[in-house]
Amino acid sequence: MPQWNGAKRALATLGDSYIRRRCEQDFEEQQFSRTNERPIEYSYVFRQLNAFQPQTVLDVGSGLSALPSLLATCGFMVTATDNIRDYWPPGMLNRHWHTVDDDIRSSKLQGTFDAVVCVSTLEHIPDHEAAMRQMLRLTRPGGHLIVTMPYNESTYHPNVYTAPEAAYGRDLPYPAQSFSRAELNGWLSGVNAAKVVDQEYWRCFTGDLWTFGELLRPPVQASGPEEQHQLTCLSIQRLWYGAHTSTLGRPK
Repeated sequence: MPQWNGAKRALATLGDSYIRRRCEQDFEEQQFSRTNERPIEYSYVFRQLNAFQPQTVLDVGSGLSALPSLLATCGFMVTATDNIRDYWPPGMLNRHWHTVDDDIRSSKLQGTFDAVVCVSTLEHIPDHEAAMRQMLRLTRPGGHLIVTMPYNESTYHPNVYTAPEAAYGRDLPYPAQSFSRAELNGWLSGVNAAKVVDQEYWRCFTGDLWTFGELLRPPVQASGPEEQHQLTCLSIQRLWYGAHTSTLGRPK
């Protein structure tokens, strides 16, 4: 047993040294390119969660980000997921938080969460209807789904990166959809009844759709859907009534 404990300590020391060196490399290799939309999106997520005060939070599409760890720092019980096997290259590892390999289009997760968070992920999933159905299924009735995504109130685009007006993204291997009110209404009419309880609109570019035109710094919050915008932050509440209940209230 002492030999086994010694081996575990040696392995832990080696692992810590590796992680420490990787973090040092991240620090040393920083090069400024541009800021992005995460300050808008993360700010929105934390403001919404602070208002709702959930206990359990599911972060969908965590990737390499530290968001799940930051959520846990706030006291929430956090589950992080991403479609690691199909989407990321071999060896992908989130060094900040354990990430479950799960395809949100056909999620194997069981149970529900007080809040589900999906930051700048839905636009990269062609079958967005399936992803939204699953995220609403995983949101407990009365709970909230917080989503951020490229958005134009009246116009859907299947992949803004391929448009001639795109400022960047042509070399990326995944699509970036820009959603509209039509898609949003379709998501809300699914088997899990839901409603929008809060929505922000942001102008990040000079053009009509995401990546179109010149980048705006700082971004500007639009007063509503009638003003130009290319990004939205949404809080969607799953309702107590739906396909399996006929009246407002908790299912019997």
